[in-house]
Amino acid sequence: MKTISLKIDDSIFGETEKILSKMKKPRNRYINEALDYYNRLQRRLIIEKRLKKESEIVKNDSMSVLKDFEEIDYDD
Repeated sequence: MKTISLKIDDSIFGETEKILSKMKKPRNRYINEALDYYNRLQRRLIIEKRLKKESEIVKNDSMSVLKDFEEIDYDD
């Protein structure tokens, strides 16, 4: 386990302490769970952004292929 030093806004710290006193959970455990949740959220957002970008590329390629097919003369 790694040890880190954090600077936390006073308002966030105060709110966290109020919540922790009601939850009866150690501050360290709470912060670890919060970071884990935030990391999972960020990974999802990164994947979503990548999928949107790749989807746009595929869309553009598909439209190009469709245009090529439309230009083919099928008259025999």
